[in-house]
Amino acid sequence: MPLRLDIKKKLSARSDRVKSTDFHPTEPWALSALYSGNVFVWDYNTQTLIKQLEVCNLPVRCAKFVTRKQWIATASDDMQIRMFNYNTLEKVHELEAHTDYIRFIAVHPSLSYLLSSSDDMSIKLWDWEKNWHLQQVFEGHAHYVMMTHWNPKDTTIFASCSLDRSIKVWGITGGNASAHFTLTGHQRGVNCVEYAPTGEKPYLISGSDDRTVRIWDYQTKQCIQTLGGHTNNVSAALFHPSLPIIFTGSEDGTCRIWHASTYRLEATLNYFLERVWSIAVLKGSNAAAIGYDEGTVVIKLGSEEPVASMHAGKIVFAKGNEIQTANLKLVDDSSSAGDGERIPLSIKDMGAAEIFPQYIAHHPNGRLFVVCGDGEYVIYTAQALRNKSFGSAHEFVWGHSGAYATRDSAGKITVYQDFKESFSFKPPFTVEEMYGGRLIGVRSGDFICFYDWTEYRMIRRIDVVPRNVVWSEDGTHVVLACVDSFYVLSHDKDAVQAAAVGSVAVDDDGIESAFELLNEIADKVVSGTWVGECFVYVSQAQRLLCVVAGSQETIAHLDRVMYLLGYMPDQSKLYLIDKELNVVPYTLHLALVEHQSAIMRKDFEAAQVHFAQLPESLHNRVARFLENQGYVAEALGISKDDEHRFELAMQLGRLDLAADIIVTITAQQLSTLPLRGKWKTLGDVALEAGDFALAHRCFQEAKDLGALFLMQTACGNAEQLRATAKLSQDAGVANIASLCFMLLGDLKEVLNVLVKANRLPEAAFFARTYCPSELSGIVKLWKADLAKVNQAVSDSLADPAQYPDLFPDFDLTLSAEKVFEDRRDTNAPLAANYIAEKEMLDMSVVDEIRSLSVEGFKAKLLKGPSAAPAAAPAPVAAPEPAAQPAPVAAVEETVGPEVTPQPDAAAPAPEVSPQRGPDEPVESVDLLGEPFSPAPAARGCTPGVVPCGSSARKHA
Repeated sequence: MPLRLDIKKKLSARSDRVKSTDFHPTEPWALSALYSGNVFVWDYNTQTLIKQLEVCNLPVRCAKFVTRKQWIATASDDMQIRMFNYNTLEKVHELEAHTDYIRFIAVHPSLSYLLSSSDDMSIKLWDWEKNWHLQQVFEGHAHYVMMTHWNPKDTTIFASCSLDRSIKVWGITGGNASAHFTLTGHQRGVNCVEYAPTGEKPYLISGSDDRTVRIWDYQTKQCIQTLGGHTNNVSAALFHPSLPIIFTGSEDGTCRIWHASTYRLEATLNYFLERVWSIAVLKGSNAAAIGYDEGTVVIKLGSEEPVASMHAGKIVFAKGNEIQTANLKLVDDSSSAGDGERIPLSIKDMGAAEIFPQYIAHHPNGRLFVVCGDGEYVIYTAQALRNKSFGSAHEFVWGHSGAYATRDSAGKITVYQDFKESFSFKPPFTVEEMYGGRLIGVRSGDFICFYDWTEYRMIRRIDVVPRNVVWSEDGTHVVLACVDSFYVLSHDKDAVQAAAVGSVAVDDDGIESAFELLNEIADKVVSGTWVGECFVYVSQAQRLLCVVAGSQETIAHLDRVMYLLGYMPDQSKLYLIDKELNVVPYTLHLALVEHQSAIMRKDFEAAQVHFAQLPESLHNRVARFLENQGYVAEALGISKDDEHRFELAMQLGRLDLAADIIVTITAQQLSTLPLRGKWKTLGDVALEAGDFALAHRCFQEAKDLGALFLMQTACGNAEQLRATAKLSQDAGVANIASLCFMLLGDLKEVLNVLVKANRLPEAAFFARTYCPSELSGIVKLWKADLAKVNQAVSDSLADPAQYPDLFPDFDLTLSAEKVFEDRRDTNAPLAANYIAEKEMLDMSVVDEIRSLSVEGFKAKLLKGPSAAPAAAPAPVAAPEPAAQPAPVAAVEETVGPEVTPQPDAAAPAPEVSPQRGPDEPVESVDLLGEPFSPAPAARGCTPGVVPCGSSARKHA
């Protein structure tokens, strides 16, 4: 049977001819040396070019990462070796190494050595720690030296190959520059040579222009295998460091994959990018990079999921052909790791498997385990690696009772009971995969069928295509994990037994009542297991989650790709393993799982029993689970998290309790700053519920001035409104402070707020309209402020004390101000008189004073309906006298440094009104919430405006 090599293309990048490829050991980087003289670094995860070096104008035939120094080493046809820092891309060193083209450089795995081989038929050893001193020159080849490679088992030894058809092995110790021995056998020049990466087998591999690949035993100095099949020169050949495969690349445009033990051709890759020049692999990874005439391709072979199995704390895993075991129960308590921390395992070597393991699984009782791969299976005893049974199989699965089933390459399924063949069958469809458990799952390209273990009987056909099937230990639940989602089903064993005796109907799709869909969850399962009635799995997003009755809960976020091994109930721990065979635990209390299961069954008595077994640290987790299930009151009684309790109290409408929780949180934080967000939220809910006292308290704690303003104006509470005005003034919120004082009728305080906020233009216009007695002082402040920016603009402002002729009827406005002050003091307007007050807004104050006199107007105003909602008016400005000289504008509506001249000094100025600044979103409102309009006297009240420079008169 062929190896299961699921080959996926990670990167396909077009470029000039690629003469060399290499991998960075820790970053997802592939290095390409180009015939054009450039070096590219690709990120094969994102498929982007991240770094580029322009080395020279001639071909770069080799480039390697030197990660110890953060270098990229290059060798090119200008006979130079160069070192570049791959972070800054700066050239670190350059030396002329040979007298002809340099074909290859080999970096020593631990020492500061670099080997270079050249068309000058020599090999040179350089030491970069000694300022690139030439340590030794190796001569003996009679043609171009194409490649060198260090021996991983003895790093003082290296091999070289040449177009003189030979392979030579050299040593760097003892000062001997002669080859230790020479291997011959190729009929034409040898292009590549490499040692077996692990050093376990004394093998060399070479590729030649005679279109063959040879495997050599360098101890016996014999060729043990010749691989033929390429139709052109072989340019690259190497062993994969972790998979039992050999890569070969040729100028025929193909990359071939061979089994490293049987030397059987497993796959041929052709990406139609012309000739293959280089192949690189990465230790600890299943990735491979291939350099072509027209670009670089990075592929990933098979799965990086570790070959491991666990039963009752005993782990069996494969490392290459070696089988190793570890017992979690023997881990010392003092050295036990916390959640997510690596466990220091005591690993025991059991021996070498007879086949390359691609799948390991324990027997349900844990006393046996099976190793499957290379088209065969072997069942071993768990205590010692003793062969119990073996056979040919494309796939192998265990049943819940200890039976097992195998599938051959033709799709025939054979079931064994007590290691003896019970029956076999061939399903009437193409079988793609088989799954074990309570039933035999057989998947096609469109559906999955479940069969009985005791006879050839289809139980049920389900029209989904799962990638994995995970049964619960008691066989009552099963998960079908598909590409982008998974299904949780219940299995009715009684219905299956009833169908066997004919009491349940069976249709073409089997027994309908055998399965019932419980949940469908849109998440991708990488690996999973059942813990009681809880399904625990690792998602594609590398989160460890558990599912109880369709409710997902995250146990942990993982920092790397990990796979579930299993669960140990006596330790309440889940165990996960990564591709480096590191095992880490995560806590999952069995009592927690049983409690959640009892809640879902509505068995509250059993739930209470399990809850009593839980430590207090899990109460918050239980509370969140109860909240998700709709048991909010119960969750509130259990939760220890004040933040969560606040949310629950809000859901239940227990607002006073929520307020107490906020006070508790504030005290625990030892902070003088209140939790304004929570107070604001609680205040909004209390206001909606009509609890005005609590709402007022919350808004005060939250310093929510807008909400306080809304409540106090709606309720007409002048005392609280004044307090809010003071708070706003202290907080620098001028718009709310001025509105509060305006509604209270305290116009002088409104002016103070505007002046303190340095909003002098608005203060001036406000004084002109409502407080003309204060206008002169405000104008002085404004002029002084403007003088800092533009003296001419400052001089253009007229003061009524200096230029009364520019302010006609100004004395009437002063009288009107005094009348309105008396009215506010003796007969303030009531909200109940709003309709009558509104009708008086059209009254012309100046006309009324003229017709009635000041005393008559005062008598009318004090005994009739109030005319203005707490604001002093300003009269309408009369046209200026024609003979009046033309000074600058008395007060203009501007905050900038420029003043626009008026075209006609005799024309009346346009009507202006106080403006709200850009940071004042709250509109003025009266006590009933209506838009707050200026007093009648303000209508048409306009300061005198004359053009600048129209008179020689000097203005102060």
